[in-house]
Amino acid sequence: MSSMFTALKVHNYRLWVSGALVSNIGTWIQRVAQDWLVLTVLTHQSGTAVGVVTGLQFLPILFIGPYAGLIGDRISKRRVLLWTQSAMGLCALTLGLLVVTNTVQLWQVFALALGLGIASAIDAPSRQAFVSEVVNEKDVPNAVALNSASFNLARLAGPGLAGLLIAWWGTGPAFLINAASFAAVIVSLSRMRPEELHPAARVVRAKGQVREGLRYVRQRPDLVLILILVGLMGTFGLNFQITNALMATTVFGKGPGEYGLLGSIMAVGTLAAALLAAKRQGTRMMYVLGGILAFGVFTAIAAGATSYWMYALLLIPVGVASLTFMNACNTTIQLSTDPVMRGRVLALYMAIMQGGTPLGAPFIGWIGNTFGARWSVLIGAVVALCAGVWGVYALNKMHHTRFRDQLHSVMRYSATVVHR
Repeated sequence: MSSMFTALKVHNYRLWVSGALVSNIGTWIQRVAQDWLVLTVLTHQSGTAVGVVTGLQFLPILFIGPYAGLIGDRISKRRVLLWTQSAMGLCALTLGLLVVTNTVQLWQVFALALGLGIASAIDAPSRQAFVSEVVNEKDVPNAVALNSASFNLARLAGPGLAGLLIAWWGTGPAFLINAASFAAVIVSLSRMRPEELHPAARVVRAKGQVREGLRYVRQRPDLVLILILVGLMGTFGLNFQITNALMATTVFGKGPGEYGLLGSIMAVGTLAAALLAAKRQGTRMMYVLGGILAFGVFTAIAAGATSYWMYALLLIPVGVASLTFMNACNTTIQLSTDPVMRGRVLALYMAIMQGGTPLGAPFIGWIGNTFGARWSVLIGAVVALCAGVWGVYALNKMHHTRFRDQLHSVMRYSATVVHR
């Protein structure tokens, strides 16, 4: 089997990735439908309201993320995922029924987004760490990259399907389809062969285990650097649910089909980056820094796009850069963290990555409403560029190298990110 797909030789991983693909398509359908429902049905193109919904969906991970990681270290991750996936499906079903019965109100969307966020906060660290239990350690980088490919293949199909569904039948059926898609993950988890899994040693209940995870990270400057960069990107850079909606409607005057298409076009880049990452071995901090700098450059160019199609095409290299950055961060953490700490470290990683959204999303929405959609895109670009340059400086201090040499090396990786 090609080195790009080696993890697929594992029976349990094939089940996992196929179930996740179906569920991820449903998730992207819901994300587009939810934003469109709030933006055009329940409000009059309020970017702030869309930002609040997005923020509420990610708010819980700030408070329960570290404890969710400890749950994954103490309890079977497979069992945790069965419960959380069921809960998220129930949230989607409830919202779908409210919409199709014409009884939905904005506060209900807020409440269900919060409920979905709670289930997702518990789900995320176990789902990320579970990959390391499905395959052998040597296949973990490939499995993580193929997970990203699955997610972005769904991102390629999901927004476009959502646009068609909304145009034909409205947003209600989109939520119901997402509710049904969670069954795919539940079935795949149920059909796995437990004897072929590679579970990490369970952590025995004791006091101070969350603090123990924080101390572990604090003693690892490489992990601290990744978490800071991920936090800045999650807060200010990765808000394309909001910025694409604002650019499509307020700048280019487009409808739901064209808005959904933006997500699919961006997924061309992220899928390409995920497949390239599947061929790499080991961990490379250069891809972390090269990815964030390339993201900043192409996002800044996209902010000034003069037409819808120019903006759409620029989302391809933006997608390549963002996924290269995120995949490099995830793989580095998976492979360099002690297995007994993996759940807690990944929980902190997810809390920082997603936890910035409750702060950043409403702010980005407000920027778009107050100063225009282009500024909401440009803010993310500027933050990414500044964070990338600081990251090069921090890595230079860690490795005791010359800043100019380190920057030159990272810039070569930035070029590699978008040219390969």
